[in-house]
Amino acid sequence: MSLFHAVVLAIVQGLTEFLPISSSAHLWFFPWALHWPDGGLPFDVALHAGTLVAVVLYFLRTWIELVLNGFGIHFPAQASSDQVRTNRRLFWLLVIGTIPGGIVGFLFERFIEETWRNPGPIAAATIAVALLMAIADSTRNLRRALEHVNLGDAIGIGSAQALALFPGVSRSGITIIAGLWRKMTRETAARFSFLLSTPLIAGAALKEVPQLLRMHRSSGVELPLSTLLTAIVVSAVVGYAVIGFLLRYLQRRTLKIFIVYRIIFGIFVLVLMFLHR
Repeated sequence: MSLFHAVVLAIVQGLTEFLPISSSAHLWFFPWALHWPDGGLPFDVALHAGTLVAVVLYFLRTWIELVLNGFGIHFPAQASSDQVRTNRRLFWLLVIGTIPGGIVGFLFERFIEETWRNPGPIAAATIAVALLMAIADSTRNLRRALEHVNLGDAIGIGSAQALALFPGVSRSGITIIAGLWRKMTRETAARFSFLLSTPLIAGAALKEVPQLLRMHRSSGVELPLSTLLTAIVVSAVVGYAVIGFLLRYLQRRTLKIFIVYRIIFGIFVLVLMFLHR
């Protein structure tokens, strides 16, 4: 894999990990459609590490407050008791919400990747989720803010996140849909989605580190270290920008542009699939 290919795919990862259009579908699509070489495990780890850096840095202060408040530490000092209680409750709701995706990923991730990572299922998932997104986006009275998140939200949205393992679904897409069905505002649904995704993105990035280290010791890593580091930096910078953009965008706008894009992308994949036969 050349540096050019690595940079393009890092940009794709940074864009699609947080926009509701499916990073797994797009990272599969470009090498498949353009006949690019596969970067393998080291490159996958680098891309996930980049987007992990992005979401952690963007929500760093939030996570510090959530973790400290979650374990009973009053931080920052000027925070009100109500805010500390709200953060404590939100932290443990995020912990609960992470469990369904963690269990499904641990048990079925390899099977899903081997079975569903091909054009037909990816196109079908892309279009199907677009239709669900259109229904959810038309929901009225979207008024619930982050401080109103409850146990039902954590379980429902966390269970939806487990579906993100299927290529074409989109972690942010399916969790935002679930949030809208729970009457959250679009911005709140996206913010909760990003917070909920952080532990699983971290798990995806760190799960393969032992194997990556073994490959490095045995000289099994073909990509130069500079290429891997470039991929991490590019996906982190792009991902950080995309998080801020989407949260601002959804304060005033709907998901219509992403719905239309998903349908067009799904149809395009189907057309290419038939042409490649």
